[in-house]
Amino acid sequence: MLGIITAGIAPGVALLSYFYLKDQYEAEPISMVFRTFVFGAILVFPIMFIQYVLTEEGIVQSNLLKSFLVSGLLEEFFKWFILFFVAYKHVEFDEIYDGIVYGASVSLGFASAENILYLFAHGVDVAFGRALLPVSSHALFGVIMGYYLGKTKFSLGNTRKRLFSYSLFVPFLLHGSYNFIIYSIEKWVIFMVPFMIFLWWLGLRKARLARIVQNPSVKQLSQ
Repeated sequence: MLGIITAGIAPGVALLSYFYLKDQYEAEPISMVFRTFVFGAILVFPIMFIQYVLTEEGIVQSNLLKSFLVSGLLEEFFKWFILFFVAYKHVEFDEIYDGIVYGASVSLGFASAENILYLFAHGVDVAFGRALLPVSSHALFGVIMGYYLGKTKFSLGNTRKRLFSYSLFVPFLLHGSYNFIIYSIEKWVIFMVPFMIFLWWLGLRKARLARIVQNPSVKQLSQ
């Protein structure tokens, strides 16, 4: 049991540590990062219940709707909700890169709890594949979400509204695409490899752009 829990949570902690330690200016309080991680983990249970009901009742049947609505929109909306109301409005959220840290924290809390449950059901043999795909993809969805929310906080006018909408729409679109590849394509690995390369490139690029600006109130990043 301890081995499964360790294997389930280790990838999430490792990825969160990576993005946390990349904060070059003012590290976020561990208590706030832990808090958002726990909130993300708790999200697994209501989301899994809703997904179970939608699936068992046959409300959503097509792979397209399962990918983009049951998985993509449902999961990313609740993670976005936690990120916005728990971290975004907190006084400690005072740099664009803070969005990266808290976005990764919420997403990796969710991914870690989901991973532990999956390993209990299917065994520790699948832990490596889970770390490479679901856990890392959740981390990158959170990084991208946090980047756009971070930019939202330090932007004005129409730019602020546009970035705010991006903070949910872009992770939702990426998450839905990820699931659609797995659900709908027989040789999904062929498509998943370039998709994950793109996702890592995009997530790391957003993290790098966020680190460029030390004082986001007076500098603007390009998209």
